[in-house]
Amino acid sequence: MDFGIWLGVFVLLSVWPSVRCSDLPRGAIETVCRDRYLLVTTQLSFAGNKPRFEAVDADGVHPITKQYGSECGYMFSILPLPGHAELRASYFSCHTDNQDDEVFTFSFNLITIDANRVEATYSVTATCSLPLPWSPREVSCEENYMEVSVRGEVSGLPGTKADDWTAALAHSSATSTWQVMFQQEGQQLTPMSPSEARELGYVFYLTQGRLVFRSPYMPGSVMGSVTMVNGTLVEVVYPILVSRQRWVVIMVNLVVACSTDEGMYDGAGLVWQTPTLLSPLVSGLSGLESFKISMGVDGQLLDEPITAERGYSLDISDTTVQISIPFNAAGGYRKSFVMGNMYHEFYVVRLYYEHIFMDDSGVETRLRLHRPMNTPLLIQHLSIINQTVLKDRVFTVYLGNLSYDVDLVAVNLNGHKFTMLEANKSGLVITMVPQPNSTLHAYILRVPFDAVIHKLYPTEGLLEYSLDINYTLVILPQAEPYFYLASVVAQFNDVFPPVFKGVCNEKSIRFQMDHKPFDYLWEVVVGPHILTTNLAAKRGYIMRNDSKSLTLDVPLFSVGYTYKDINLKQFRGTFEILSRALKTLEVKSSLAKACLFQTTEVIVCSTEGVMTVVSVILANPGSEPIRSSLLDSTCRPQEMDDTRVLFSFRLDTCGTRVQVYHCPTHRIRVINAIGLHEVTVRCVYPLSGLYKLFAYRRFEADSPGFVFNTWCHVSEKWRNLLLTLSTHYFSPPIIPSTSKTGVTPWRNACQLKAKLANEPLGPHQSRNTIL
Repeated sequence: MDFGIWLGVFVLLSVWPSVRCSDLPRGAIETVCRDRYLLVTTQLSFAGNKPRFEAVDADGVHPITKQYGSECGYMFSILPLPGHAELRASYFSCHTDNQDDEVFTFSFNLITIDANRVEATYSVTATCSLPLPWSPREVSCEENYMEVSVRGEVSGLPGTKADDWTAALAHSSATSTWQVMFQQEGQQLTPMSPSEARELGYVFYLTQGRLVFRSPYMPGSVMGSVTMVNGTLVEVVYPILVSRQRWVVIMVNLVVACSTDEGMYDGAGLVWQTPTLLSPLVSGLSGLESFKISMGVDGQLLDEPITAERGYSLDISDTTVQISIPFNAAGGYRKSFVMGNMYHEFYVVRLYYEHIFMDDSGVETRLRLHRPMNTPLLIQHLSIINQTVLKDRVFTVYLGNLSYDVDLVAVNLNGHKFTMLEANKSGLVITMVPQPNSTLHAYILRVPFDAVIHKLYPTEGLLEYSLDINYTLVILPQAEPYFYLASVVAQFNDVFPPVFKGVCNEKSIRFQMDHKPFDYLWEVVVGPHILTTNLAAKRGYIMRNDSKSLTLDVPLFSVGYTYKDINLKQFRGTFEILSRALKTLEVKSSLAKACLFQTTEVIVCSTEGVMTVVSVILANPGSEPIRSSLLDSTCRPQEMDDTRVLFSFRLDTCGTRVQVYHCPTHRIRVINAIGLHEVTVRCVYPLSGLYKLFAYRRFEADSPGFVFNTWCHVSEKWRNLLLTLSTHYFSPPIIPSTSKTGVTPWRNACQLKAKLANEPLGPHQSRNTIL
């Protein structure tokens, strides 16, 4: 299979501008002795340039190129892990010091280049002792070469064809040195010397106790062939090594055969197969049978419990062996790409396979195979899981299925962008976590509901919190950006605005609201003003608020009341309290509580410019209700009894005077009076809320006016003011009666008020007094 720039053997022959020797960084290069080879792995940063290895021996330095590696027993590859490369060197590789086929010493130079195009050379040495005794015959199928070794004392293998012996004898009579003949179907054997075979890429040599043959993969070459065995392509090289020593002819069959199946992706995982019996290896051999088959990854065999845990399967039939490895199973690697802002990746497994054959004499043939397999480029979909627990009031979002080479660098939440550092400083939490039972990782994002969350009420009683997320990810090592969008919603049912209950009292209305978890979404208002402790204290409301409920007592005649159906017996007072959305200010619920109150003395200033007055006339000596009137004597009471009168009149009638005050509050004062005794009533309207002032005989305001003072029965504030001023106008001063019915002292107060009405005005005062 084609691994492009990510896997495979490569040649590096460039001439670099400068070279320096470096100390080996600790842990950057590791060496491990395996059954039949040395594994060298590197974690050095290559800065986008491929490293290279050189074999070192007594004869000098030998660059390990693609061709040289396949001929001399070296396999070098770049893995999909960033900055990770590995070299596998056969125990029989060309420049290895071999001591009795038991101890093997290796020496290499690893050469890298940094961002400044300066080479660094690291020396790597290792010694391996044979961990497993040699089998009589061993075949190794590497990625870039095939190798077979047999015991050195073997003079020939049983089952060699008679024609092979005849050809060998004919050619061996001419020389006593070793000759090589490559057998091919339908062709005559042609002898050549080992050096001539070496020029073709084939290597023969004899160790202390073994005869070794190595061949690069060369499909279609004149010395090798590719054949189909049980549906699988198999590459075969069939050399016969012949030597005549006096009257003895030594003939060694060094046939080597390897499955070339590259595996396939079936949508669920990678599948690889090989013939159960490789007929080129076993043909003609007496009683050779399959003895044991094992599988693993990365050059290590795995026992059955581990393969089962990872989901691997090994299916053996009479004709084929099939191995299946699920996508993303442990032991493989994933590599990520971005194409058109689509997240792509492939999955790579470095399969390791071992097959032991046994003949009827107990002679063992051991086959080992290394085979990388990868999926095609796949569009990979990340997984988003909304793990939000509503009672925690925090969005918890899991972004998973990320490969090791993908990092999260920023998030955009409902249009607000945060880097990882900014997010954690802003009260958001982003945590990277490993994904269970895999090499993947994930990120968990936690966003409190009171942060950048959108709130929506799609239907009555339903509250939705929504979060739009734009993840900024980068693919390492090239820092290629990738953007991933996700949206999550949290819903709450039975979410309603606060509900008040109203109760009528003798001189007030009481409102009560039980607290609920979502009260913070609304604000309670009176008119346009938010109900706060300051507003309540300013207006004389009595408010009590604890963890369970809110209680508000609103005394009669407080700001916010409206009055209707006023007569001498009773009137209707209404007070409204509202709930509105905190952000949109949309009114969601309201309660206008109307109560009947007993009429004593009342002054009401309506938004339509109508003043309604109920007063006790007999409080003034000599006054008679039937003779009372407004300044315009034709304006008589609408109702009266023995002591009280009720007037209701428009503010542009009955002699009413209107004056605009040029003080900072820009108020309008409407003044009227009844009778010969000074009885002054005033209505005050804020100028900002006045829409029309008697235009076309119409008066309109956005709120009722409020009473400035009423008759001679004034408030405590007015009493204190009058007492202070009386020392200037009266001798002796006015002394108010302690009796609730005493009115005599306050007659002087009325006189004082009348006198004040005729005093010169200050620069920001105005009045209109009607007597």
